[in-house]
Amino acid sequence: MMRSICLLVLLFVSIAGIGQVKIHAHNDYDNARPLWNALDNKVASIEADVVLARGSLIVTHSEKETRRKKSLSVLYLDPIIALFEKNNGQISPDNDYKIALMIDIKQKPAEVLQELIKLVEPFRKVFDRSINPKAVQLIISGDRGPSTEWKNYPSYIYFDGRPSETYEKEALDKIALISDNYFNYLKFRNNAGDSVLITAVIQKAHALQKPFRFWGAPDTENVWQLLKSCGIDFLNTDKLEECRKYIESTRL
Repeated sequence: MMRSICLLVLLFVSIAGIGQVKIHAHNDYDNARPLWNALDNKVASIEADVVLARGSLIVTHSEKETRRKKSLSVLYLDPIIALFEKNNGQISPDNDYKIALMIDIKQKPAEVLQELIKLVEPFRKVFDRSINPKAVQLIISGDRGPSTEWKNYPSYIYFDGRPSETYEKEALDKIALISDNYFNYLKFRNNAGDSVLITAVIQKAHALQKPFRFWGAPDTENVWQLLKSCGIDFLNTDKLEECRKYIESTRL
């Protein structure tokens, strides 16, 4: 029965055009080579936690840790802009490769977004897919502010939705993907995720024509296999190379 449900989900995913499972580089800034290791492993989405401190967007998980941390511009925006200049308007020489940059806002979303827009507005060809289809998609996660205000942001600012939230059409149009905590889908705290619950929430996102991601899932091949079998779109991982090899080995 469970196998039949997962096969139906995978068929729906194919029809809806959600696509094959991709890699989301969780907290990429903790990597020894932020951005570069992610690009080497052809991830589809790169995550950076951000706080506004001393007038700059600092990449860190906590405001208390900003003193020795680098800015979003230094770690991500400036190198990405340089890569687009080098590769004639795309992130790499691979014409089929595109990425998203997920910015996880820890606090003060309106202020962080105002500063982010100021930084990227002069580089619309790098960060706006309505101008350049190969641009980096900017996705806001974490403290995203009220969804009723999302429509007020520029066209290149997208958001990370939640399955528990209800959206008006204008807000839904601004959602790039839907995400949730893996531990919400366990029958018992110490067990593996419940495949029926996992399949149901992925189906719910796909019905809205949105890809789905879990955060907080155990970063193991067994869990990757479970999620992939139920139609997940993004594997949230810190193990970029291992995850890439797993996906390559299981690709049909």
